[in-house]
Amino acid sequence: MSTTTRSLTAAHAEVKAEITRTDTKTGLLLAFVGAVLAGVWTVARDLPLTLPAYIEGGLGMVLLVVAAGLLLRSTRPNLRGRHGFPLWATLTAEEITAAVATDLVTDIGWLSSGVDAMECARRAGHSIAVLHKVYAKVLDQTRERANDRNDAALREWNEPA
Repeated sequence: MSTTTRSLTAAHAEVKAEITRTDTKTGLLLAFVGAVLAGVWTVARDLPLTLPAYIEGGLGMVLLVVAAGLLLRSTRPNLRGRHGFPLWATLTAEEITAAVATDLVTDIGWLSSGVDAMECARRAGHSIAVLHKVYAKVLDQTRERANDRNDAALREWNEPA
């Protein structure tokens, strides 16, 4: 098994674990919101409340429902799972490799993480000239980060103990 395949297999397992963790948190938060709504309804329906109390209570319940909707939207923006983490969690390491072969975000991620520009060009199916032209800003930022890390290491090395 190649290093790339091992890395993708590990990333695949990490994505699945992250989705499971997110699903668990979402379930707990939605259960909490549901319990609060049910409790408020049970207590408030039999109380003789004034009009301002009804308005405030109604607004509070609407906010809880909106919060539940936003929670669902933020944790599962694409329920069909045809892109991003929901899709990647269903793919094997080989399928992920094929799916991201032409993905610009992946190209930027490779460059930003310090993968050699020639290797990035090969993986993306570009010439090195196209890579430098299209991703010049990313390459400049990567160079600056590498220089900053180098300067920090030199400063740490030269500091008296």
